[in-house]
Formats: sequence, C-alpha cells, structure tokens
Amino acid sequence: MSRPDFWQNRERAVEVGKKAEELEREVGKWQRIKTEITDLEQLAAVAAKEGDDSLHDELEKKYQELKKQLADFEFLFLFSGKYDRSSAILSIHAGTGGVDAQDWAEILSRMYLRFAERKGFRAEIVEQNYGNEAGIKSMTVHISGAYAYGYLKSESGVHRLVRISPFDAEGMRHTSFALVEVIPELAEVATVEIKPEELKIDTFRAGGPGGQNVNKIESAVRITHLPTGIITASQSERSQHQNREMALKILRSKLALREEDARSAEERKLKGEAQKAEWGKQIRSYVMQPYQLVKDHRTDYEETDIRRVLDGGLDGFIEDHLRLNRN
Repeated sequence: MSRPDFWQNRERAVEVGKKAEELEREVGKWQRIKTEITDLEQLAAVAAKEGDDSLHDELEKKYQELKKQLADFEFLFLFSGKYDRSSAILSIHAGTGGVDAQDWAEILSRMYLRFAERKGFRAEIVEQNYGNEAGIKSMTVHISGAYAYGYLKSESGVHRLVRISPFDAEGMRHTSFALVEVIPELAEVATVEIKPEELKIDTFRAGGPGGQNVNKIESAVRITHLPTGIITASQSERSQHQNREMALKILRSKLALREEDARSAEERKLKGEAQKAEWGKQIRSYVMQPYQLVKDHRTDYEETDIRRVLDGGLDGFIEDHLRLNRN
C-alpha cells in the first residue's frame, strides 16, 4: 500500500485496503489475547505468593473470560479451505411447492441476511425475481467480509420446509423446497477471458417495490454465457453500466471456478453436485408442524427453536458441519 502507484488501479487498491483492515483486526485480537494471558499469569503469581483468597474469584472470572475468547478463536482454524477467507455470492431458487416454495425462498433470504448482519458482513442484494403471488422465485446476494464463504459454503444444497400453508384455505400441511448455491468471490477473475461474441446481454426494468428507477428505465442487466449456458444478472445498481459490471464479475467468478474444477476436480467441494430442489435431495429440513425441529441430514445436528434459526442463528449447524468435514 505504500507504493507510489498503489492508487492507479482504484478497484484493486480498494480490495487490498479492505484485506489490510481485516488482517489488522485479526492481528489486533490476537495481541489483546496475548496481553490478557500475561495479565492472568501475573495475577495468578500474586495470588500464589501472597496467599490472598480474595484474588481467587477475580482470577477465576478472568480465566473463564479468556477461555471463552480462545474457544471462539479456535473456530477460525476450521477454515482450512482454499477460498474460506473470501467473500461469498449466495443464490436462492424456489423449487417444488408453488407459491409456498416462493414464500420459503423469501424466508431463507431473510435468514441469510440476518446471519450476515450478525457476523458483521456486508450483504448486497444483486438480483431479485419476485413471485407472482408472494415470495421470490430467485435471489442473488453478494456477502462481503473475511471468511464469509467459509461460513456459508456448508449452506449449499436443498432446504426443505414442512408447515401448515398460509396459502391453503383448508389449512393443510405442505412441503416446500428451495435450492441454495454458494460460491466464493474470486480476486483473480480478471484473468478469465470472455469473448464478446460469447455473451448475450439483455436489459430490462428492475422489478419490485420502491426505488427511483424501478419500472422506469431498463437499468437491470442479464448476461448469458452462450458456451456454458451460465446466466447472471444484476439490478441493484443505479446505472446499467454498474449492473453490467456486477453481472460480469459474478460470471467471471463462476467461469473461473468451472475452469479450476475441470483441472482439479474440486466441484463437489465448492458447490456440491448439481441438484434439483425436490423431495429426497434436501440437506436440511425445517419442520414447523406438527412439531418444531430443524435437522441437518449430513451431520444429524438438530435444534428445536426454529424461530431462532430462521432469525439467522446458524452457528451450530455451520460449526458442526465444519468440524465433521475438517481437513
């Protein structure tokens, strides 16, 4: 960052600056831990030397606080994957279940947005396709922050909901499905070559409520990569140019992963096998009626407080999956 030409490439400079801030915060935490360990050792030495029982309670309190902090830091060692420190691009697609599935997809979107907020990540909705009656058909969210992909990669797969449908006049129980895909945002995507003739670029009016330009001008952009059939879209930015750049950025990340998967057979680790959002494919079930239970079918980890989970409380599921799949 001290190089004279650092700010000549502004986009790259911003990325490097963010990474430096993240590393400084992480190093600062370790330095504070080191200081607290030294203080604890000194307090213990004084208590032992003077035989002062009044210091024991304070010593025990500080020890328990330090123990908890070290347990939280131990969690970081579970992030051993190549892209775990990267930001993430998370997509949600409504599956089998009609309007209920679209509503379920929207519930999942709120869950991940609240999880990102809890972790201090920045979440930006890149593209959102609303359902005809309720909910969403699809959504893409850019979640930026250190270890965002490491936290969220275990969420890739089909999520199943069982509940009494609010859209059924007879109050019957319905099963709905939604597919979640998570890929890392790659810093080296600029090296991916995309020929203009390989792209089909469509513009359209951003849908949904609110926004000065919504339904007025064609600022949203959808890009189809003809050789692979990969489609990306962006409608969150104000200008068509900005949306085009965001859609291209996501496309480059997907193409970079595709190329790497072909070379190193890492597709299963990064995205999981191609799946359909339907019965028998789910990684996790969320049951609201006749009882309440959230169960991960890969680890058998489960929780009964479904409201807390849907409010972004995913730490138990994520940690259990990371520990089970630790390299």
